[in-house]
Parts: sequence; C-alpha cells; structure tokens
Amino acid sequence: MGVEFTLAELCIASASQAFEEDGESLATGIGIIPRLAASLAMKTCNRDLMMTDSESFMLSEPNPIGSRDANFIQANESWMGFSRIFDNVWSGRRHAMVGPSQIDRFGQTNISALGEDYRQPKVMMLGSRGFPGNSISHRNSFFCPAHTKRVFVTGECDFVSSVGYNPSRLPRGHSLEEIDIHRIVTNLCVMDFGGPDYQPRLRSLHPGVSLETVIENTGFELFVPDPLPETIVPTGLQLDIIASLDPHNLRASQIKDDLRGSAN
Repeated sequence: MGVEFTLAELCIASASQAFEEDGESLATGIGIIPRLAASLAMKTCNRDLMMTDSESFMLSEPNPIGSRDANFIQANESWMGFSRIFDNVWSGRRHAMVGPSQIDRFGQTNISALGEDYRQPKVMMLGSRGFPGNSISHRNSFFCPAHTKRVFVTGECDFVSSVGYNPSRLPRGHSLEEIDIHRIVTNLCVMDFGGPDYQPRLRSLHPGVSLETVIENTGFELFVPDPLPETIVPTGLQLDIIASLDPHNLRASQIKDDLRGSAN
C-alpha cells in the first residue's frame, strides 16, 4: 500500500522538477512551497543547485524552514552577499520561483496593483521590485495556490510587473527567445509556454482534476497536448525529505487541500 501525500506535497515535488536541468545555478524560492521545492531539488534531482540562507551565506545543505533546535548548525559553505547575488542575476545563472497575483497569456505578471486604473488602484501591493530585471535576465517559474480567472486573467494584467512573451512590450535590444518562463505549478495542474508561438500549454493535470475544470478557471486559451499526462506523484523518499525540511508542517497552511493520494 502506498504512502499518503497531500496536495501541498504533490505541488512541492512537481515544482522541484522545474530546477532539474539548471545545473550549478542559484535557486530562489519565494514562499514556503517554492522554497521547499528548490530545497527538494537540491537534495534529489539537481545536487549542483546553489541556495542561500536568505542572508549572506551559500549552503551545502538546504536549511529546514521554521524554528530550529538550539543545537542546529547551518552548513555554510561560502559568503554570498548581495553583490554576488546580482552577479548571478545579470549573468543568467539564477532561477526564481515566485507567486504573482496575476498572470496573463503572455506570461506577464502583476505584483504591483489591482484595478483598471493603476493611478487609483483598488488594491496596492508590493510594487514591481525585482521582477522587471529578473524577467529579462534569467529563468523564472511561478507557483499559484489558487488556480482561478482572478489569477490567470483575460487580457493583460492590470499592471505589468514583468516581461513575458509579448512582442509589443519587449525592452529595446531583447528578443522573445531570451525570455525564459519555465514552469507554472498550481493547485490544479502544471503548465508552461511551450505551445505554438509561446502559447500557454498544459503539461499535466493533477490526480482527480479534469481538463474542463482547468479551462473553466483560466482566462485565456490553453494549448492541450494529446495525450495529456497526469502529474507524477511524489515518491516515499521525496515525502521523507519534505518532512525533514518542513518539520512543523508549514506547507499545510499554504494551499487548500482537497486531494489525498498514495505515493509509490
């Protein structure tokens, strides 16, 4: 009999595969599930992956999240201040997994403001922060815990915070081929921009999720391959590593869990 897994654990395992082919790149997971995904990748499918402690040190082993025992020792390997972080950013040797509030059909994102008039927004958020530079400099992926049309919007985002596959918004001197939006993991499915002319494409459906449910909750047309696979479920080893990286089960609070399944 298999080991039971949660939707959060399925998303962590699936998101970890986004880092598999990065080699010796700097992984930045913003949020609990993206951070656990990058940590899991470092422990399994990409041992060359680099991570920081979110302060100023490189780690040879990812830190668990949450409070730690008094005798916990960080596996600091070298110093990595902000100047070295930006060396990785500008050189393209980084992969960030972030959680935008809106994503449109071009892969443009919004973390700045909600509402049709950005001068008088209904909701003011973070501002664009590092998104413009990140989106033209290195690989980016997204994690969205609630797959709805409020996130995957019709038309463009209310405020475009990052560059996507929209020719009319490309910065001077850049091409569509330089943009690298690698993976989108949600509570329903996994997607990328591998369809014709960078059309959003479904890669897999999570167990028990129908294609109709994804289409109904997406504000733009998706390219659907045939056959359409089911998302690979986490293994028992992956679940053990996730539990060790998140001993306080903070992952459970990050996503509404209506899925229970069995791992191999």
